[in-house]
Amino acid sequence: MTDAIISLSEFKADASRLLARMREEPGVLVLTQNGRGRAVVQDYEQYQADQEGLLMLKLLVLGEADIARGRVIPQDEVFADLRNELAALGPDGD
Repeated sequence: MTDAIISLSEFKADASRLLARMREEPGVLVLTQNGRGRAVVQDYEQYQADQEGLLMLKLLVLGEADIARGRVIPQDEVFADLRNELAALGPDGD
């Protein structure tokens, strides 16, 4: 399903079929009320994937900001610190 714009009344009348179709064909439904966009309906799995993608972009932006501000630690230092912390825990992780 490509992105479609339908009225809320059309959606109400055929919701089960439209939702089943959304599972098979990715896309979103823009629901209108009185000729104006009011809501977006999207398959839940696609919504989750979109949210994860947005989170990754947010992390990328935060990382870029850290680099721009000089808040960086060399990789070998990070791994050395982690090795030391793990060694201090002992073989049982205690």
